[in-house]
Amino acid sequence: MTTRVTITGSGTPVPSASRAGPGVLVRTDDLAIQVDAGRSTVQRLAQVGLWPTELDAVLVTHHHSDHLTGLADLVLTRWVMDRTDGCPPLVVVAPGGPSSEFVERMLDPWEADLAVRRAHSGRPTRPRLELVAFELPTAPTEVWSARGVRVLAGSVQHQPVHPAVGFRVETPAGIVAITGDTLVCDEVEALAAGADVLVYEAMRFEEIEQLPAHRRFILDYHADTRLIGEQAHRLGIPTLVLTHLIPEPSSPAEVKAFEDDIRAGGYEGEVVVADDLTEITLPTTSDAEPTGHGH
Repeated sequence: MTTRVTITGSGTPVPSASRAGPGVLVRTDDLAIQVDAGRSTVQRLAQVGLWPTELDAVLVTHHHSDHLTGLADLVLTRWVMDRTDGCPPLVVVAPGGPSSEFVERMLDPWEADLAVRRAHSGRPTRPRLELVAFELPTAPTEVWSARGVRVLAGSVQHQPVHPAVGFRVETPAGIVAITGDTLVCDEVEALAAGADVLVYEAMRFEEIEQLPAHRRFILDYHADTRLIGEQAHRLGIPTLVLTHLIPEPSSPAEVKAFEDDIRAGGYEGEVVVADDLTEITLPTTSDAEPTGHGH
């Protein structure tokens, strides 16, 4: 069995012509899990040949809009494409509180659309979801499993956004840890221990520190590239994937600056500065190369 990790969106709230909103797709041979669903998630999934009807679960890290604006699109498109109403409910795993409450309410503005589509097509059902809401764990804890794959959630430090979690996906081919938005913290260390691939949000603090004072608040709750390098080195992570890139790199030199920061933290493994559709396949080897446009 192989596991493929695809960055469906490497962007941020700032609009980009080439980067969709945050998202990571984890696929084993017969299971597809989407972590977060920022803008244009449906289009990115189409680019890798995965229809919304083929998705098994969506994992939500927190309730910031850039991680969720594509979720209603994903759910509605899945329903529209399911002409026979044979698609099972989409599992949505989210921490209890604002994230799970958003999932419960997100289709409310679309009631008129759902009504006219149901009446016109004669179909009896509406979009079906299976919400799995969980209490914020004090240590990485299993929150969902299917077909030999376990999903664990662990709290992260993204205050004042609370709760916020990262996910650990344990597959027969290896372990993938996905931080969501967070500071570099002990909680990420617990979540990522023993992981084969660590997908980490990344901000170049030295660049943001040059911004006007009213823009620098984002330093409060994102991950500094140099500290990421120190932590990934300490954990012995084989492959480190940087995403949710702040500021967005737009040249080879700016991409290299992200990698240089990671190396300055002491990390010696494989660094992938992700583009949308960058893909890593597990099990990895020491000379494995990512596919897609990652650097």
